[in-house]
Amino acid sequence: MSQPSLKRLVFAGEAIVDLLMWVPALPERGGDMLAESAAVEVGGGFNIMAAAVRQGLPVVYAGGHGTGPWGDKVRAALAAEGIRLLRTPDPDADTGFDVALVEAGGERTFVTTLGAESLREPGAWDLVRVEAGDAVYVSGYGLVPPESGQVLGAWAAGLPPEVLLFVDPGPLVADIPAAVLDPVLARCDWWSCNRREAALLTGRSDPAEAARHLVRRTGQADVIVRTGPDGCVVAMRVPGPVMGTAMAPGLSLSQIPAPAVTVVDTTGAGDAHSGVFLAGLAAGLTVGDATRRANAAAALTVTRSGAAVSPTRAELDQFGGF
Repeated sequence: MSQPSLKRLVFAGEAIVDLLMWVPALPERGGDMLAESAAVEVGGGFNIMAAAVRQGLPVVYAGGHGTGPWGDKVRAALAAEGIRLLRTPDPDADTGFDVALVEAGGERTFVTTLGAESLREPGAWDLVRVEAGDAVYVSGYGLVPPESGQVLGAWAAGLPPEVLLFVDPGPLVADIPAAVLDPVLARCDWWSCNRREAALLTGRSDPAEAARHLVRRTGQADVIVRTGPDGCVVAMRVPGPVMGTAMAPGLSLSQIPAPAVTVVDTTGAGDAHSGVFLAGLAAGLTVGDATRRANAAAALTVTRSGAAVSPTRAELDQFGGF
């Protein structure tokens, strides 16, 4: 589907606070463990926004934020990156947070509690005015909660065609109700997920097969399946041979490798990938070049500890690997 050049990213997701703990392994059930180190950082959707704006793509945060220490921390982080707020703070709730356990190999496990960033009121997204040249990012985290998920999903599914809708279902993809997920699948222009999420959606463990099936499940989307150190698979719709008076849809399937690096922490790698990919499209890169740049950004991200550690444009240019 043809889209206008991207001018800004409207983030319709959730910026929350990460309580990070680095542990040698996950504790046994009912057990306890001393963390080797810990940190409190702004994460969630902030990671995607920071990744995009550091590459030169203007970003607007359209989600909610609360009144309290977590909301203050989120707003300070957004301001430091030059990300504009659309809403005023919720006076009745603070922003949510998660606990992230990061194992020695870099893998992370999250437990999340939502707060003011989760917008439950009908019509809560109607004040977001989008226009041609906007990319709207929606996360599966926002589609899961029973009340706020329905509100966000209906708004996203009804976005005008001149707006690019980018969806990442996240690790809770299996918990998104079909009544919410299916209309978003039908409307989105790009669907990006990791290998595990793709398998949950399709029952296919092979990323290429999963990508192929995901294209069939969507109404018009191209698909990215991220495969960690192997890079990602990109499945794109292409015109097929003439059959009578109609064009049969075809599929271009590509495995795009990533630079080899030593993993320190995988937190935020997928977020960096998405933000840098969208910034690449906004900069006029081809899908292939934008994806290679996103793979390199994710690779560089996993060499650093923490969540919002995606590279700047200068750092990524110097790193290369794409």
